Amino acid sequence: MLPNLTSDFDDPTGVPYFLWDEPMPTSQFRARLTSAFAEEQARLLGKLLREARDTDVWKFVTPATVASRWSELRRHLGRRRSFWEYLLGRWEEDGFIVRK
Repeated sequence: MLPNLTSDFDDPTGVPYFLWDEPMPTSQFRARLTSAFAEEQARLLGKLLREARDTDVWKFVTPATVASRWSELRRHLGRRRSFWEYLLGRWEEDGFIVRK
């Protein structure tokens, strides 16, 4: 049975639409983004960047966090890597972020 997916990220019990293949409530996803082992955090951040709409990404993570963890995240991005490379590159050129 498929979970009820949502784009209401204020509902801690809702399953974010981008976790369609790994259903977990928003509260658990947020907790794992900060408390899981580094590799698991990178995998989940990669899933967020790969599967969520770019405007929804910022409801869970900051641009500075993405930039600082870029070397860990790149391999998890699949078809979306070039989008994020472009976006972060432009922000870096404009001085909004510093990428490691």
